[in-house]
Amino acid sequence: MATLSEIRSLLGEPRFNWSDAVPWVEIEREFGIEFPADFREIVNAYGSIQINGQLYLKHPAGHLLHSLRETIRGDLEMWGEEDMAEFLPSPVGSKPGELMPVASATTGEWVFLRVPDGSSSPWSVLVQELDSPAWTLHEMTFSDWLLAYLRGEDVTVCSRNFAPDRPFYEPLS
Repeated sequence: MATLSEIRSLLGEPRFNWSDAVPWVEIEREFGIEFPADFREIVNAYGSIQINGQLYLKHPAGHLLHSLRETIRGDLEMWGEEDMAEFLPSPVGSKPGELMPVASATTGEWVFLRVPDGSSSPWSVLVQELDSPAWTLHEMTFSDWLLAYLRGEDVTVCSRNFAPDRPFYEPLS
């Protein structure tokens, strides 16, 4: 599993560095899911940000417009609609095998965490390309997926055109 140190070496020093667990407790209670530790660690370090002018990550303590909690609520509603559900290989939600929307991109992709089938099963990342019915399941943790993205590897959301020199981020205000 990729470490925060590896991500920091490519993305730069985090400035958010959140340590209060309350927003995570509240969001996890509401959605009935315990987010993977690597996802929480990255989001706690960086907060609500836009990476490479393309990929949006949000923190549960963010204000209304940039709150992971509010974003998930809206995305679950949208992806739960019958005409949108057909674009995904399984339903959205927090049950085993379901997809939890956690990020999006200006280029039309949605990033989901696939809830493990069992407690010993690993999390994986699914990326849906909204401009087509295509989706790709990446059998890797969120931190591994993000590290691959930052390196410019093809993980469905590609950063090469958006960050030709090196990855960067901006806090969402």
